[in-house]
Amino acid sequence: MARPLRYEAAGAVYHVMARGDGGKNVFEDDKDRFAWTDLLERAHDRFGWWVHAWVLMGNHFHLLIETPEPNLVAGMKWMLGVYSQGWNRRRQRCGHVFQGRYKSVVVNGEEAGGSYFKIVADYIHLNPVRSGWEGGETGKRLQSWHWSSFGAYAGGKVPEWLETGRVLRAFRLSQDGRGGKAYAGYLEARAKNKKGVVSDEALEQLRRGWYLGEVSFGEKVLSAIKAAVGKERKRSSVGGAAAKAHDEAEAQRLVVEALAELGAPGDTAALSGRGRWRRRRRRWWRRWCASIQRWQTDGWQLDWEWAMR
Repeated sequence: MARPLRYEAAGAVYHVMARGDGGKNVFEDDKDRFAWTDLLERAHDRFGWWVHAWVLMGNHFHLLIETPEPNLVAGMKWMLGVYSQGWNRRRQRCGHVFQGRYKSVVVNGEEAGGSYFKIVADYIHLNPVRSGWEGGETGKRLQSWHWSSFGAYAGGKVPEWLETGRVLRAFRLSQDGRGGKAYAGYLEARAKNKKGVVSDEALEQLRRGWYLGEVSFGEKVLSAIKAAVGKERKRSSVGGAAAKAHDEAEAQRLVVEALAELGAPGDTAALSGRGRWRRRRRRWWRRWCASIQRWQTDGWQLDWEWAMR
C-alpha cells in the first residue's frame, strides 16, 4: 500500500492526531498522561518543536505544533515509538498501540489573518465537550479537564514547551494573563452549548483534506512538495491526499501540454468523433496514461472511451 506523503518545512504548523489501535484507550490513567506530556517536553528539547495547543482524550490525542526545522516525521516517529514501548512495557504486552500512521494536516499559520490557527486551537481545546465529557449538559466547566493546554491559558502554569502567544495574537488578545483568561472565558462560553462548540463551516474545513488554509496556501504547499513527490517515487511508493493533489495538478499540466503539441483545440469536445485526430489521440493517450489514470477528469471529460473512439 502506498505511504501517505508527509510535507515537511522549516516553520511549518501542523494539526497532528492519532487514535488507539482498534479504537482502544491509550491514555488509561494519569501515569500514561504524564508520560505523554513528558514526551512533549522532551520533543521541544530534542527537535525544537513549539506546542501551541494540545489535548489528551481516552483513545486519541490532538496537537497544534510548529516545527522550526523540517523534522515532523523524525519527531513523531520518536514520540509514538517511545510512548508505545513504555505503554506496552507497563502492561507486559507487545503489539501496536496506535492505529496506523498518525494524521498530520498542514495549517496556514500566517499571522496576517490567523483564522485557521484559531479554528484548530478551538477545535483542540473544545474536544472534551464534543466528546460529551465536559460542558454542555454535563454541567462541568471546561477547565475541569486537566489534560489539555486549556489550563495554561486560563491562568495555570505555562510549561516551557507551550507557546501561548501565537494563539492569543490570532485572537488579538494581550499576551499575558489577562489575554489568556479572556481566551479561556470565550471557550467556557462556547462549551456551554455542545452543538455550537465548532461550526459546520469549521468542521468542513478541518475534515476536507491534507491542508487547512486558503486555496492559494494549498497551491503554495503543493508547489513546495512537487520535488519531494518525484524523489520519493524514485525510491518507493507514496500516496495520500498530498501526493494525489500533486498528481491531479501534474495531469492537468500534461493534458494542456499534449494538446498544444498536437496542435489540437483546447476544448476536448471539439476532438470527438472519427476525424483526423484519432491516431494522434491514441498516441497521446498511451504516452500520458500513467498520469491521467490517477485523475478524475470531470472538467476535461477525458476517458478511455473518448481516447479510443
